[in-house]
Formats: sequence, C-alpha cells, structure tokens
Amino acid sequence: MRRLTRLLLAVTALLSAFCPAAQTTSATRAQAPESQTVIVVVGAAGEQQFAEQFTQWAGLWEKACSKAGARFIAIGIDNLDAQSDRAKLQKVLADESGQLDSALWLILIGHGTFDGRMAKFNLRGPDLSADDLAEWLAPIRRPTAVINSASSSAPFLTRLSAPGRVVITATKSGFEQNFARFAGYISQAIIDPQADLDKDGQTSLLEAFLTASHRTNEFYSSAGRLATEHALLDDNGDGLGTRADWFRGIRPVQSAAADAELDGYRAGQFHLLRSDTDMKIPPALRAERDRLELEVMELRDARETFSEDEYFSKLESILIRIARIYEQADNTPKNPRQ
Repeated sequence: MRRLTRLLLAVTALLSAFCPAAQTTSATRAQAPESQTVIVVVGAAGEQQFAEQFTQWAGLWEKACSKAGARFIAIGIDNLDAQSDRAKLQKVLADESGQLDSALWLILIGHGTFDGRMAKFNLRGPDLSADDLAEWLAPIRRPTAVINSASSSAPFLTRLSAPGRVVITATKSGFEQNFARFAGYISQAIIDPQADLDKDGQTSLLEAFLTASHRTNEFYSSAGRLATEHALLDDNGDGLGTRADWFRGIRPVQSAAADAELDGYRAGQFHLLRSDTDMKIPPALRAERDRLELEVMELRDARETFSEDEYFSKLESILIRIARIYEQADNTPKNPRQ
C-alpha cells in the first residue's frame, strides 16, 4: 500500500503540472490541427414522422461537428438524384480511405431489416447490407467508429468488428425489429457535458454510448413498456459486443465470454469534441498517450498474473512515460496558424 500511495502521488503531481483543468472554447476549435470526418447517412423513413425525427437527429450531429471543427458529410437528406444513396456512401468511403490519421465516424440513422441471414440498413433505392459495408471499410486504416442506430442492427457488429475499430449497434439481435430510439439519444449525448461521466471536460464515444443506453432504458421504463432495443458496443475486434449494464461507471466489469477481452477501452479514447487539454497535445503524442493508456488498462486486467512488486513496477514505468508525454506537449512550440 505504501508503494502504491507513493506511486499515485508522484504521477498525480506530474500529471497536474502538465494537464490543467480542461475547458472547451470556440477559439481552440478554430485552431484544431486535425479534422475528423463524420458521415451521417439518413435512411428511408417510410413515414413523415420518422423523416422529421431522422432529420432532426442528423442536425444534432451537424451542430456537434460545427463545434468540434469536424468535417460533416450528410447522405440521404438532399433530393434523390440519379446516383443512389448506396453509391454515394461507397464513393465517400473510397475517398476517405486515403486519410490515415484523423478519426472517421460513420453514423446510420433510420430503419433496418433482418431476414435471419442478412441484416440491411434501409436506404432510398438499394439497401445497404452488412457485407457491403464490411467490404467498403476494409481498406480504411484510420481510426474508425461505426454507429448503426437502426433496428435489427446487431448483425452489423459481428460483420464489422475489427481491431482498432469501434462498432455500436442499437440492438443486441437482428430480431429486435421495432423502431429504435437509441439513435436520438446518442445524437444528443455525443458532446453533451452531462454525458461526461468521468468529468475530464470531454465526452467520449464510450460515455455517449452509456448515456444513450441508460436514457433509452429510462424511456421504456417510464412508459411502462417492454424494451425492444438493447445497444451493444464492440471495440476489441472480437465481434461479441458489450451492453451498457455490463459497465460500472465507465469501466467494464463483465464480458460476453469468460475468456473474452473487455470492451470500452478504445471507445473511451474517441472524442468528437476534445477538451482544451487534449487539443494542446500534438496528434502523434496523443496517439502514443492513448497507446500507453491501453497498456495500463490491459495490465490492470491481468494484475492477478503478476506479483505485487512486478505489477507496480510495470505500472510505474507506463505512468511515468505518460507523464513525460504531457511534459513534452507542454514544451512543444505552438504553431500560430493551427
């Protein structure tokens, strides 16, 4: 315990010296040295009331992108022309595959179907299958998050799961076929300060997923209705997925199988709107910081396999390297044009 106390005090001092309280300002957004890309695809509504809701939720993503300085691309909102929405999405993803560093977000808002074999997202014109999307995403090497917030979306998680990719679906099964309200709640939560569960001044995709899942459950509970959607998150590439009620706070405490890796760690590093503190860290250093943080989480999960001295020795080494990243970021000359 004494060693742990000394270690935590030392690292806390280092981090506090180089990591001031997080704030978010529009000036910082304008100086952002990198630009994420957010693609929102609005599917075939079927009824006017759904069309209005889908358009409203897409608008929330657009506003979030404006605040974050992210590039926003919408498909399915404009008038349908000779090129189908499916073809438009294929082209956009092909164009985006050349970028390697900044994150790519793909959000599907609409209805889905599942025939027992194949899941599809309903578009104006030809629908989008899970196989289609898996093929189009394969060449993309940049950090990627896919949020299929439609009904019957769970099979997309299994098909799209891959290392370094975060996949979220509104349902836990293709047979959850009723209208999914999760789409609205995650659209609201993605930059909502109230969804910042760890109070670090920024809302991660993990926190948005947890908040949206809880708000979805609250809707069904307050309405006295049986929940017909249960969102899943996969970010470790095993295709199993984790539900929000398997987390305590932002930490996963259950996994889909006894020997499965826990989900949530990578999603916790996805932020559409970053805090000032994170924005001050150059992208390359931030990527190294994130990699080291994942090492800490993996070490913590494997703690029982090490002796106490070995565990704390490894932990101390990683935490000191993280603290040095903040020190290096603090001493990095700022580019006045960024």
